[in-house]
Amino acid sequence: MLSALTIRDIVLIEQAALEFAPGLNVLTGETGAGKSILLDSLGLAVGGRGRASVRAGAASGAATAVFDPPANHPARALLRQQDMTADGEIVLRRSLAADGKSRAFINDEAVGVGLLKDLGGLLLEVHGQQDDRGLFDTATHRILLDSFGGLDLAPVGRAHAALSAARAALDDLKVLAAQAQADADFTRAAARELADFAPEMGEEEKLAAERALMMNAAKLGEEISAACDALSGDRGAESQLASALKKLSRLPAEARTLTQGAETALEQAYAQAEEARRELDSVLTRLDTDTGALEKAEERLFALRTLARKYGVATDALPALADDYKAKEEALTSGGSQIRRAEAAVAAAQEVYGKAAGLLSQARALAAHRLEAAVAAELAPLKLGHAKFRVSLTPLDEGAATGAERVGFEIATVAGAAFGSLSKIASGGELARFSLALKVALAGASSPAAMVFDEVDRGVGGAVADAVGERLQRLAENTQVLLVTHSPQVAARAARHFRISRAKDKTKIEMLDDGERLEEIARMLSGASVTDEARAAARRLMAEAAQPLKTQRKRA
Repeated sequence: MLSALTIRDIVLIEQAALEFAPGLNVLTGETGAGKSILLDSLGLAVGGRGRASVRAGAASGAATAVFDPPANHPARALLRQQDMTADGEIVLRRSLAADGKSRAFINDEAVGVGLLKDLGGLLLEVHGQQDDRGLFDTATHRILLDSFGGLDLAPVGRAHAALSAARAALDDLKVLAAQAQADADFTRAAARELADFAPEMGEEEKLAAERALMMNAAKLGEEISAACDALSGDRGAESQLASALKKLSRLPAEARTLTQGAETALEQAYAQAEEARRELDSVLTRLDTDTGALEKAEERLFALRTLARKYGVATDALPALADDYKAKEEALTSGGSQIRRAEAAVAAAQEVYGKAAGLLSQARALAAHRLEAAVAAELAPLKLGHAKFRVSLTPLDEGAATGAERVGFEIATVAGAAFGSLSKIASGGELARFSLALKVALAGASSPAAMVFDEVDRGVGGAVADAVGERLQRLAENTQVLLVTHSPQVAARAARHFRISRAKDKTKIEMLDDGERLEEIARMLSGASVTDEARAAARRLMAEAAQPLKTQRKRA
């Protein structure tokens, strides 16, 4: 809801601070007192262009709107997307310089006016002569209808995603086949060459290491031979260990008992030395016998690098390139069957999507009829009985994740006239009343936002004004409403009442208590001179408005 609005040096308002209540908030006052200035200031705060300007003699002006929407409100999600604080109150502020330049702020953080307008559009709906958002934004019509009908779009979304994936797979196969066919001979030759060579990931590094090792084979052989000599020569470790064991074996039995541990350790050392010498002999044998290994490693390494240069890729990219050319070659021979299978998959996915979209279209048509009936029931009491409302469902050339049709709200304002967009309603009063009819019919179908109605009771009175007030009060049970009104029947239903007056080129805004409300409504009934009869009538209107809405409807 809109918690507060603060205005400084805008047009004729020097300083004003308004605190709004949940439910119905009304603004009353004489014509020209400055009610439109307040709405323009509110529009300025939420990112609208408006007609607000800096008060004469002031260097700058500002309008600040404070909102406190529910925790799950889309406005908070938008703030999170922008990495901005989304908890607590949301404060929108717009400052305006005398030269017309403005700055926008959200929670005291400077932002672009576009973001301020997007956020303001989620928090506030303005219905009246200057309305260009909310119900009159065609992009919202499908969402509102689906919410009104309680429709589930998930099956259609899943089916559309599967269809899109099947189509993408088919397109990929067709592109692959076309590429392969365009240069079939090269594709086949490349596929065979790469398959025969069979490059492996990391092979260049492995071959280079082997080559470096084998190039040093002679030096390695010398070192390993020296190590073998240290183990098996006349004075090598094996000989020395064997000599030690022999000497211990000659000791008397009682002495060998004392040296048994040492003898066991020497036997183990002799065995390990012998094993080490055999391993070294094996390495020397391999170095001596595999004389062609170096040539083979070099030949493979140079061939690998030549192949990589030929195809213009890194050596480690050759395995993937081999797979790519293999796939292209297969596309030349089996591409037709693969494409046919992919086409069958697309057809199957299309059938699933068609069924899901068809069921959604049927449900959407039923919801459209219900909404048309609900709006029609609201039009006549609001003196719009000549107008007709319909929901147009226009088939899309290509089905979407949201269904197979475009949704639009349309109206014919006079009997026999063609249906057109909602914005074709010319009269500001009719525009606001039609918005009211739609919002009442759609109650609960859209995200909670504070709503402003301007001129909703223009040109009406009596029973029609009472019908307008009753619907506004009903709407305000779930959504905060702010309206400018000249109707005492409407003003009597307010949860909070503000009076706007003008004196010496300054606009004054006051929140009225019950006694002041009675006098203001009496003034609206009788004019400049307030009579006792007007006060009695005002008292009766306020008493009736205070009764539960069900009781009011029964009485009507």
